Amino acid sequence: MKRAIILLSIVLSVLMMGSAFAQSHPRLVLTADGVSAIKSNLEKLPLLNQSLQDAIKEVDMDMANGIEVPIPKDMAGGYTHERHKKNYLILQKAGVIFQITGDQKYAAFIRDMLMQYAKLYPTLPPHPEKRSYARGKLFWQSLNDANWLVYMSQAYDCIYDWLKPAEKKVLEQDLFRPYADYLSVESPQFFNRIHNHSTWGIAAVGMIGLVMNDKELIDRALYGLKDDLIDKDQKDNDGGLIKLPEQPGAGFFIQLDFLFSPDGYYTEGPYYQRYALYPFMLFAESLENCRPDLKIFDYRDHILSKSLFTILNLTDSEGLFFPINDSQKGMSYLSRELVSAVDIIYHFCGKDPTLLAIAKMQNSVMLDNTGFSVAMGLSENREQPFIKKSVELSDGPNGDQGGVGVIRAGKSTDELCLVMKYTAQGMGHGHFDKLSFSMYDKGKEVIQDYGAARFVNIDQKYGGAYLPENNTWAKQSVAHNTITINGTSHFEGDFETGNKYHSNPYFFNATDKEMQIMSAKDTNAYPGITMHRTMAVIEDKAFEKPLVVDIFRVQSQQQNQYDLPYYFMGQVMGTDFEYSVPSTLSPFGKNFGYQHLWKTGEGKSQNSNAKLNWFSNERFYTLTTVVSPEDELVFAQLGASDPLFNLRRDQSFIIRKTKEKSPIYISVIETNGHYDPVSEISANSFSNITDVEILLNNEKYTVVTFAHRSGKKWALAISNEDAGATMNHHLQAEGKNFDWIGPFKLTKYD
Repeated sequence: MKRAIILLSIVLSVLMMGSAFAQSHPRLVLTADGVSAIKSNLEKLPLLNQSLQDAIKEVDMDMANGIEVPIPKDMAGGYTHERHKKNYLILQKAGVIFQITGDQKYAAFIRDMLMQYAKLYPTLPPHPEKRSYARGKLFWQSLNDANWLVYMSQAYDCIYDWLKPAEKKVLEQDLFRPYADYLSVESPQFFNRIHNHSTWGIAAVGMIGLVMNDKELIDRALYGLKDDLIDKDQKDNDGGLIKLPEQPGAGFFIQLDFLFSPDGYYTEGPYYQRYALYPFMLFAESLENCRPDLKIFDYRDHILSKSLFTILNLTDSEGLFFPINDSQKGMSYLSRELVSAVDIIYHFCGKDPTLLAIAKMQNSVMLDNTGFSVAMGLSENREQPFIKKSVELSDGPNGDQGGVGVIRAGKSTDELCLVMKYTAQGMGHGHFDKLSFSMYDKGKEVIQDYGAARFVNIDQKYGGAYLPENNTWAKQSVAHNTITINGTSHFEGDFETGNKYHSNPYFFNATDKEMQIMSAKDTNAYPGITMHRTMAVIEDKAFEKPLVVDIFRVQSQQQNQYDLPYYFMGQVMGTDFEYSVPSTLSPFGKNFGYQHLWKTGEGKSQNSNAKLNWFSNERFYTLTTVVSPEDELVFAQLGASDPLFNLRRDQSFIIRKTKEKSPIYISVIETNGHYDPVSEISANSFSNITDVEILLNNEKYTVVTFAHRSGKKWALAISNEDAGATMNHHLQAEGKNFDWIGPFKLTKYD
């Protein structure tokens, strides 16, 4: 009986697969049913109609210039690169326009251009630019070739039934099948690894396979290359994993297994999560339409849906992604990748009305079934606010490789946001920035993460590729708001070492509006040294805006030099310590990023606290930090060893402690006033914080206090060894008793 059931299951599966392959075209992201629904409701759905009109305007303008299929020559940003990129974007839209309007000029335009590609492609060697570990043919890297095929497969799908059999034969024999083979079996170092590059390759091969009913290509995309074509010790140019030994091949399912944590956090960070979501979502949509038997959106507890909500929460109040790891600033959820992701998850995963609020801000939808669903939902006023909350997101396939903490306080229109990073390395795009943080106020950077040293698709800057300074500066520890020891980056700046380790979350609590707090440890960045950082956001009526308390402890058995920078944004207003400014600038060091910092000022404080006050975005901010007379207080500015002006001229305030074994840094960051440029009146421009003190600091406990100038005082006690939620603690410090349950306690007293 059991055998009969199994056989029946196999037969049903084969029948379902055959039924999928028997579908008419289009059937990838746009289906025949979707075309019919769009045509019937287009005039009733202004957002969908506007998206169509925008696409028609763009495509018509390009068609008027004629077809250009140049011989590949340039890197990103160059003419041939940008022309081939424009071609795939235009043809994808032209295919949709043909399906919706029925105007055959768009189908003819797609056919004629694809025929030119079919004539050109068999003549092409690998791209002449040799910088990539996996060269493409149309582009300098196979990644961009995969982009081309993901979009062109959609265009081909839209005109498939319109083409003559002889035309399809030419396109598939001379262009699409050789193209898919080159990306996969001929480029295993690109196709068969765990990386966003491979995700693009997998989606490209799988989507064109679905269009052509090519089961071999579909299986190759879903399950990877069957033969062991790769030397497992082979390394590539940007540090991605080639293939894990226990894997049969890095296909689509394995990408979903290894690149996302159970929370949907993508290990390379939100910038690359945004980029990878397009092939993840488009291939998933194609599979759902052609192979519903796979139930791809249910896979791994709805991991694709989780990934969207996670990346939406990894944005500031303006919708810009936090620049974790290699990230170009300014990228937001208005990008085309997020437009598609929002539409797809809304359509296939329960029609969550909060996603309509994001779609409304995006003011654009995909011209397919999913965009139709979103446009219909908006026309029926179903949207509900998408509310970003404080959240801790795990990293790693099993959620046990550190994470990211995000704390939000205040109103959404006037939000303070604190981001702390304690993840795994992040593969080749990761930075050496354990326990780093960044801070935002009302959507603006207050204390920033640099992001990546790169100008994407700008030919003048290294062909749009990563600049050399991305390695010599942006990835180095001193470029981040975290501790650098003895002038050497975490893991000595070695990717292979860093990739073996991760930081560890200690506790995270955002249930109490009065204080939200997160804490993490790292024991691997420097051998034999433990770093422990705790950051709290405190809201109290005594203060105009929420406060940030930063407690950074280090435990070591030997004396070291410790540098903790704060990369503040804005204009220095003043300090309460004396400093000198050199008449001649010199680099702050020789390597590990220090060579790129000019030392612009240096001082010391004879008090127990040092204050830095600065102005930015019409607000004043003050950093109050505990210091000793031996601490060096350094001002630094980017720009040294940078003859091509590849780096921004950002500034930092660095607290250097020398000849200490186990230092502790205690700082309070305060938003303490505003300035009206119209009335030219400032208010509350000076700090309200006084007397930041360390009451106790040992292996078991840390207790710090700070006061308001009115006389009110707060004490924050931390358990350094036991983060148990039910653990009882009792201690005395400076004559005061502290009793609490759990890993921390905030006490307010006069």
